[in-house]
Amino acid sequence: EFVPQKSKIMLVGLQGSGKTTTAVKLAKFYAKRGLRPFVIIADTFRPAAYEQAVQLAEPLNIKVYGEPGNKDSTAVVQKGLEEAGKSEVVILDTAGRHKSEVELFEEMRQIFKIYQPDEKFLVIDSSIGQQAGVQAMAFHEAIGVTGVILTKVDGSAKGGGALSAVAETASPIRFIGTGEKVDNFELFDAERFISRLLGMGDLASLLEKAKETMDEASAEKLLKGEFTLFDLREQIAAIAKLGPLSSVLKMIPGLGTAMPKEASEVTETKLKKFLVILDSMSKKEKSDPKILNSSRIRRIARGSGTAVEEVKELINYHATMKKALKGFKRGFGRGYLAKMMHRKI
Repeated sequence: EFVPQKSKIMLVGLQGSGKTTTAVKLAKFYAKRGLRPFVIIADTFRPAAYEQAVQLAEPLNIKVYGEPGNKDSTAVVQKGLEEAGKSEVVILDTAGRHKSEVELFEEMRQIFKIYQPDEKFLVIDSSIGQQAGVQAMAFHEAIGVTGVILTKVDGSAKGGGALSAVAETASPIRFIGTGEKVDNFELFDAERFISRLLGMGDLASLLEKAKETMDEASAEKLLKGEFTLFDLREQIAAIAKLGPLSSVLKMIPGLGTAMPKEASEVTETKLKKFLVILDSMSKKEKSDPKILNSSRIRRIARGSGTAVEEVKELINYHATMKKALKGFKRGFGRGYLAKMMHRKI
């Protein structure tokens, strides 16, 4: 198991693999575990890299160093190390490069000699497919890859092809990026990953996220399927904190693939509209959806500034979710949920 500790980390990979975003995600990962991170942006071929990193890191109070106008990446690295001072974890983002780009690979070797990293992480887009193995070997031969970070695992490819990179380098997958947000980043767990590949969902990840946004009782309401519109109002707000609904549903076995289209494609914007509609209902209506007749629906639509069809859509959405989540509870039971909610992270 990978244990976060004080270290210098070097990120390498192809163009567009998500290294810069990953650098900040990794920094936040370490910061949440009590270590002081520092990010160096040495991608001198993409001026926007530094600005991108700063935009992501500033809200997190993570320090980023870079010299957008300097084309000498080795000089940037040397100065960055000086600026890092007493930072406990230094993360170096390098320019993307392809194995056929001889000069860029030589530059990477020079950076490696100056930086002397403890960890060399190869960042790979999970959709790259089988060519990942060939590229991974080129990086491994150049600097000795010690770990792999798979990005964009939320995509349709889900990382299956990129596993060849692990076989070629004999390096373990350390982390996976599951979305664009800085929080969409986690330690690699083989069982969960295979579960995702097979479309089986990832209840553990869902509940770990749920623990951060709601108490156990609220989480049980979300999953046991016996909730009213009043409960749904609370849960939609909590779900919004977990990330896109489609990502949340993929974590629930049976829902990611079996959930009806009208439920799984509800967007974040629509969820916000649902909240407005729910806030226009009386307590009695939210407690007992069965009383929502045509006149009540028209009144709710007027009060929320929405169309009657949108109110009906919410009602249908609630019914669909209730039915699906109730079925999920039958499959796993209260004991399983309680066990997962108390699982140590």
